[in-house]
Amino acid sequence: MRTITCIAVTLTLLVTFCLSTPVQADQFKVGTWKTAQTIQPFFYQEFLAKGDTVTIFPFTNPADQKTALLAGSLDMTGTTLAHAIQSAVMGQPVVVVAALCNKCSALVVRKDGPVQQVADLRGKKIGYVPGTMHEILLRETLNRNQLSPDRDVTLVRIDFFDMGTALAQGAIDAFLSGEPFPSVAVAQGYGRILAYPYFDESVGTINAGMLVTQKMIDQQPEKVQQLVNAHARATEALRRDRARWLKEAQAFGTPLPVLEQAAANMELAWRIDATFVRQAKALGERMQALGLIDRQPDYERLFDLRFVAKAEHATRL
Repeated sequence: MRTITCIAVTLTLLVTFCLSTPVQADQFKVGTWKTAQTIQPFFYQEFLAKGDTVTIFPFTNPADQKTALLAGSLDMTGTTLAHAIQSAVMGQPVVVVAALCNKCSALVVRKDGPVQQVADLRGKKIGYVPGTMHEILLRETLNRNQLSPDRDVTLVRIDFFDMGTALAQGAIDAFLSGEPFPSVAVAQGYGRILAYPYFDESVGTINAGMLVTQKMIDQQPEKVQQLVNAHARATEALRRDRARWLKEAQAFGTPLPVLEQAAANMELAWRIDATFVRQAKALGERMQALGLIDRQPDYERLFDLRFVAKAEHATRL
């Protein structure tokens, strides 16, 4: 009888301790760009568990985002798929766990300039960001028009957020960038869309994804899943409410009319599957053909589809 009483008291104390001890809340750090097509992380807080918090760190360069991730300053970050492939080729332990956006690219020239077709870019200065899908598209577009990216034009490295100013001031003659910068150039009267360049069906319109480190997957897979769930739910919520998506994106400094114009060239994304990986492989082959990488990465290590598969349920909650 005394033994039973002791067990009951012990159980009561354990239950009381468990109920009175707060569950450790998670704190997440996520990197992205301040653009409409990469806005989802700014909505993660709405879809995390009660008590969990997320701090969003905006960047202007995909390489800086990846560097911060590898340094442990971020738990997850967006980056271009081209940069993810380059990183994997260099042996860096990055893993794509979700898509971020598709489409978004446009080739812009000076409105009052002489360029009427891609062939007219010979001898011109073109702004670009290395390691992005836009660079690959630019190089492919030039090659298709019998222009060598290395000999026939001058490629000028400029951050996305500075391209418009450079074009308006005449420092460059053209740029290939993601939205909303092409639409801003048109709206402000100094730019003109020369083309909306995209790959063929083998690559499709894939653009950017969300990365984590292999270490985080190995040591904290539940945190990765929480972030992917939040990303999936945020993406679906913004897709359903286009008005809210564009209205909130105004906070990044682009007027709503410009965003509405650019929206047709932007696509929020989160799902990755076998087709997505196959398109990424085709992209990697293009990159190697262009001399941007010297070999192909291990795509099975670069892409982990498990978290998106589990997030399918979260998007229905």
